[in-house]
Amino acid sequence: MNLEHRYDRNIQALSIEECAALATKRVAIVGCGGLGGLVIEALARIGVGFLRVIDGDVFEESNLNRQLLCTEAVLGREKAVIAAERVNKINSEVTVESRVIYLTESNAMELLSEVDCVIDCLDSFEARFWAAHACQQLGIPIVYGAIAGWFGQACTVYPGDVSFVTIYGDTQKESQHKLLGNLPFTAYIISAIQAAECVKVLLDRPGQIRNRLLMVDLLDGSVDDIELR
Repeated sequence: MNLEHRYDRNIQALSIEECAALATKRVAIVGCGGLGGLVIEALARIGVGFLRVIDGDVFEESNLNRQLLCTEAVLGREKAVIAAERVNKINSEVTVESRVIYLTESNAMELLSEVDCVIDCLDSFEARFWAAHACQQLGIPIVYGAIAGWFGQACTVYPGDVSFVTIYGDTQKESQHKLLGNLPFTAYIISAIQAAECVKVLLDRPGQIRNRLLMVDLLDGSVDDIELR
C-alpha cells in the first residue's frame, strides 16, 4: 500500500526532517489502558517507528467508559495484544512489539531497554517506582502521566532530574484514581500532553515539562505549572 501523503498534515508543525527522524525512534509505553491506549494511538498516527506496548492486564467492563482500545468485542482479551492490532490497522510503517506482562522490579530493566523514551501510563505506584528507577539506570527520559477523576498531571523526567518521590510522594499510598474514579476526558487531556512531550523528547524540541509538574483541573478549567525542587 502506497500512502505517500500519510504525514502531509504533520508538515508545518513538524519539518520533513523531523517526520523522517520520528520514523527512526523507539518508544516503550507501559500500560495500555486509559492513558496508554490514547498515547499509543497518537504515536502510531504521527509516525514513531517502533512502539513497545507493555501490559499484563485484560480488558474488563469498567474499562469501557474511557479506554480507547476497549470495546465490548474485546472484553477478556489482553490489552497489549489489542494495542498491537490497533497499531497495525492504523500504520503499517510502525513496528509494534506486544509484551503481555506486568512491569516489576525484576523485569523493568529488560522491558525498558533499547528505547529512546519511556511513557508511564501505569496506575500502580510500585510499578511507577520501578519504571522510574530503571530509566535512571538506563539513562532514558520518562514521561509521566496520572489521572484521578477530574484532575490530571504530567511531566518529563530525564536521568538526574527530580526524583519519583518528589513527584508522587509516598509510593505506598493508595492510588487516588481508585478514590476519585477515572473520566474519559481527563484521560484524553493527559494522554495528549504525554504524547506531545514524547515527540519533543524524541526531536530534542524545547519547552518540555521538565523539573516542573503540569497540574490540570477540569472542574474549574485551570492549569497550574509547579516548579519541582
